[in-house]
Amino acid sequence: MNAGVLKRCPVTNGSLILVNTAHPYRGAAAPDTLVAVGPETDGVFMDRCAAALLERLMQDIHGWSRIAAVSGWRSAKEQREIWESSLRENGEAFTREYVALPGCSEHETGLAIDLGLRQEHLDFIRPAFPYEGICRTFREKAAQYGFILRYPAGKEHITGIAQEPWHFRYVGVPHAEIIENLGITLEEYLELLQRRSAAREPFSFQAGAFTFTIAYLPSGEQDVTLPETESCLVSGDNEGGRILTAWKGRED
Repeated sequence: MNAGVLKRCPVTNGSLILVNTAHPYRGAAAPDTLVAVGPETDGVFMDRCAAALLERLMQDIHGWSRIAAVSGWRSAKEQREIWESSLRENGEAFTREYVALPGCSEHETGLAIDLGLRQEHLDFIRPAFPYEGICRTFREKAAQYGFILRYPAGKEHITGIAQEPWHFRYVGVPHAEIIENLGITLEEYLELLQRRSAAREPFSFQAGAFTFTIAYLPSGEQDVTLPETESCLVSGDNEGGRILTAWKGRED
């Protein structure tokens, strides 16, 4: 997005939307924005941009020969069926730990992917994705392509979901690298941006030859004048605000 005026970007759209129990998904992934992922293309879909970056990552590490796409986009109906099926088969305690409430799942956005190490039997709810081998390589590269491990250990009190080594979320560049470098969750990152905005201190980040400036815009109902000398992207946060990411190359 280039210089100009941004007209009321929906707060429910974008790679940085927050979806959890406290923030149900208020948007809907349009069918024409979803594409199949993985070599089998057997019903696993993601948002087009997220899928493209996942494919580039997998090509980089030759990942599809050993990693399977287990679950991507889900309709609200499918999420409810998974919730109810897990309640019957696994009980309420297990289900609340590992399955998001219907309407509160990142999978409904098309920005999340569950991955599993290829093997004869894949657990749909908790696929094996160990911290070694090709899975370790994926984790080491993920942030470079805009993906974060969404539910890390020790953050359950923040995310509301148990540790899920297999669940990755596309948030885009440079946000994934910032989140990984700081060792925080998406919830904590958005809170950080809000605090910096309230203090009138935009967040800056240097990545290679580019300098990124990230600002939280608390009102989703006002027009925004975009910088004239920088490239920009805007994402809603699903809370009522938007995140403006502007960047420019280093002048030599």
